[in-house]
Amino acid sequence: MKKQPRVIMHADMDAFYASVEQRDHVELRGQPLAVGGAGPRGVVAAASYEARRFGVRSAMPSVEARRRCPKLIFVRGNMGLYKKESARLFDIFREFSPAVERISLDEAFLDLTGSARLMGPAKQVGERLRKRVHDQLTLPISVGIAPVKMVAKIASAAAKPDGLLEVIASEMKQFLEPLPVGRIWGVGPVAQERLGALGFHTIGDVAHAKDDDLHHALGDWGIEIAQLARGEDIRDIEPYREAVSYSEEHTFVKDVTAKHELEPLVREHAESVARRLRHDGVRAHTVVLKWKSAQRNAPGARGYPVFTRRTTLAQPTDDGRTIAENAIGLLHRCGPDGAIRLLGVGCTGLTGESADQLSLFDAGTNARRSTLNQTVDQITQRFGKKAIGALTRKDREQVGLSMQVKRGDETDG
Repeated sequence: MKKQPRVIMHADMDAFYASVEQRDHVELRGQPLAVGGAGPRGVVAAASYEARRFGVRSAMPSVEARRRCPKLIFVRGNMGLYKKESARLFDIFREFSPAVERISLDEAFLDLTGSARLMGPAKQVGERLRKRVHDQLTLPISVGIAPVKMVAKIASAAAKPDGLLEVIASEMKQFLEPLPVGRIWGVGPVAQERLGALGFHTIGDVAHAKDDDLHHALGDWGIEIAQLARGEDIRDIEPYREAVSYSEEHTFVKDVTAKHELEPLVREHAESVARRLRHDGVRAHTVVLKWKSAQRNAPGARGYPVFTRRTTLAQPTDDGRTIAENAIGLLHRCGPDGAIRLLGVGCTGLTGESADQLSLFDAGTNARRSTLNQTVDQITQRFGKKAIGALTRKDREQVGLSMQVKRGDETDG
């Protein structure tokens, strides 16, 4: 039986956070807008297309964004609202395909392979999806369609804002080859500079290179990017991807040195991670403490070194107090020696199995903690995290918002 040609759709909201704010606030429409922290360490999470005309982009330091666009309007953002809109968006996606791979809150791959007889041509399906999003969410969305994931993603970017582009198999070579080599999946700025130094400036340069030359210059990675450059992307849609870790972190407005000032934040992060673990029915074997030094060792936003320390537990846990106690232990035993600008707590080594056999002496305590955790979860699920109070937020702020999908975080508002 002949295998059906693959049809992959990449759907990506346009300036999602900023578009939601402009939809809900008439006074922001048509204005250069950035969602994120406006402080000296703030980061732009999303920029409206009016702001992009000035060169403002997501992940840009807010100071630089304001320098480029002095009239830029900053909005702190409403993550609870964005999550609700994301849930509505993915309900729409699932109406068009049972195989939806969620990449972030506002972006997904949909597998349309073999659906033409039932759904119609892929381009028509893409236009119907866009219309559904416009009608139900009143938000712009761009769609790319291609036989492989990488090309579908590039096509959706080329269709922005608020458009659709289909690249069929016979057009992929012509579509890809003129593009800069940085458009290949996994080629970042550093890798692009390295490839440029070797004479590879466009995707076509890589596609036409001999595998032996690429392997000699770049090793196995050179062969992998050459395959992508030729449109040979065999990755399938992954409707469900297991989380490998859970973490929470925050950046300080002012550098912090005293470890006792960090303990409340460690406990808050630990409880947040624990709630997400319990929501997903998993426990963690390992607790991780992360911090970013305030001492720069290289230019640019990434010039502050990041450190992690971890400890393995005797039994896997989903209890915030246990996570906090171990993280605080790491903080004092092998934590930062000087001032830091970011602190995070995470868990890894996940298991879905029930907790190991409790000792006779610990059984009562653990049972009480489990009952307390269940009660807290019920309260936060119904009323939100603020219902149980918030720990001191002295000298820290939300410097930016992430598009990352946090597993077990559906109800956090």
